[in-house]
Formats: sequence, C-alpha cells, structure tokens
Amino acid sequence: MNILKKSLLVALLAGVGAAATAQERVYVIDQRDVVARSGYGLCWRTGYWTPAAAAADKGGCECDKDLLPKEACEAKVADAAPTPAAPVPAGPKPSGEKIKVAADALFDFNKAVLRPEGKAKLDEVAAKSGAIKLEVITAVGHTDRIGSDAYNQKLSERRAAAVKDYLVGKGIAADRIYTEGKGESQPVTGDTCKGNAKTKALIECPQPDRRVDIELIGNQ
Repeated sequence: MNILKKSLLVALLAGVGAAATAQERVYVIDQRDVVARSGYGLCWRTGYWTPAAAAADKGGCECDKDLLPKEACEAKVADAAPTPAAPVPAGPKPSGEKIKVAADALFDFNKAVLRPEGKAKLDEVAAKSGAIKLEVITAVGHTDRIGSDAYNQKLSERRAAAVKDYLVGKGIAADRIYTEGKGESQPVTGDTCKGNAKTKALIECPQPDRRVDIELIGNQ
C-alpha cells in the first residue's frame, strides 16, 4: 500500500469529519482571521464545532483548552517557533455594540413570531449595521423559566432564528449572522419570580428574561 492510499485509509477510519473541518473553521472569525468573541469574552462557535474538530482548529486551544485533550495543546506549544514573530502593524480593532431587545417588543409570550414592534426594533439594528463595516452580528435568544428546559431551549433557538431571518430579509448576508439559544439558563430576574402556576403575575414577572441579545461587531 503506497503512502497516499494509507493516508486516505487513516482519514476514513478516524471518523472525526477531518475533510469537512479542513475546509470550515469551527469558530467565527473576522476579516483578520481572528476569532470573534462575545461581550463576555467567549469564542463564538460555528455549526461545525465538535471537540475533535476544535482540536484541529488553530483557535481550539485558545478558546476551549479545558475541553481538549491535554496533549493536543501541549503539542502545539512545543511546535511553536521559539523566537517571537515580527510585529504586525495594528489595524483597526473591531468594536462591538450590544443591543438587548426585550421579548415583549419582539414576541408574544411563548411565541417566536415577530410582532410589528419587534420588526421596528430590528429595522433599527439593520440601519446600524449598514452604517459600519460589519464583521458579524450575534443573536442570542433567551426565555423565562416557565416550561421544561428542553422546550425553552428550542424556543430560544427559534427566537434567535426569527431575528436572523428578518435581518437577512433586510439585506444582511446570512453568513454574517450567527445565532444561539440559551434557553432559561441566563435569567436576569434571578429568583425573584416565585411560584409555578401560570398566573398572570408569574407570566409578567420574568418578562426581562424573555429577550434576545444582539451584538454588532465591526468598524466605523
């Protein structure tokens, strides 16, 4: 068996999607080939992300070192050149603007269909994105705690997707918009909303939790 055939066989047996990840980065990157981060400093993952693919991505050890095999990151450090690279002239650093859009403006309770007031808010987002050199828009959907974890996760994803679809309809490239759903995991009301029965008071109390966080990253 020649070397080429042997290499192809090894790649097929590995079963980690090496062919796909060789062509697709598993982290969102800007035009400088730098991994885009949220306002909390977390790397944004693409739909191609898996632990195996992250280990092969040059941003994996930077973003998800704790999730990768120890030897994967140690090998990259050992292979690094001992001398520092020549300084690169600093370019304009992308800046981000966070926009929190409450669900009472975007959606009715327990819905993921945009309301007219929500569309007006997103028109403002689209206008702002057109006024900058846009790198990326991130849209993160959230829900209140009413309902099951699994249901709320799906609802948050549907809300984020609805925002993306609308912005794409306004002329923003789909590959510039990345969505994520956080379900009920990041409430801003804490434990202030008591009870489990779906009363009017309970539905109104966690309204701030029913939100979509939108972040625009780009340069003026």
